[in-house]
Amino acid sequence: MVISGLVVVADCTMFHLQPNTQKCLREEIHKNVLVSGEYDIQEAPGQKVDIQVTDSKGHHLYLREEAEGGKFMFNTDDYDVYEICFSSRVPPTQRGIQQEISIKTKHGVEAKTYESLGEAAKLKPLEVELKRLEDLSESIVQDFSYMRQREEEMRDTNESTNSRVLYLSLFSLCCLVGLATWQVLYLRKFFKAKKLIE
Repeated sequence: MVISGLVVVADCTMFHLQPNTQKCLREEIHKNVLVSGEYDIQEAPGQKVDIQVTDSKGHHLYLREEAEGGKFMFNTDDYDVYEICFSSRVPPTQRGIQQEISIKTKHGVEAKTYESLGEAAKLKPLEVELKRLEDLSESIVQDFSYMRQREEEMRDTNESTNSRVLYLSLFSLCCLVGLATWQVLYLRKFFKAKKLIE
């Protein structure tokens, strides 16, 4: 049980939102990853706060106007940059105050709710924990696979760059040798014409 408490990781952020402004949080997330979030907005009389979650193409994954707090959950379709934006609206006749907003996001295995899965499948607590650990180990294997793929891509790029630099160096060397040979021959011919050497 101690290990399970150490494995769960969540990103929690708290910030202040000024009246009639917008603040956004961006994060790159891999393909086919479950993302969940829980947010809480400090109440301020007459002020409204909207929340929207979008991808880089502008698709709305979650949109709620006049939000006070809540939860959202979505599954990513592509490797993309996802953005969570909070917008404050205050009527022109009212002077607004800054509002405190806290948001907690979870990705992948941490975002799944295993309690409801256990109840639906009528699993014992130990079986639920084993399922969670199985999903966690699968997530780690996928992360290592992704890192291996990125390492191969970077190695290929590095090798390609090294070969290009080598060819450029050889070309530069040939140009310098050719220029030095031409210079020696030209100066030799010039000095012979001036009868300074024989």
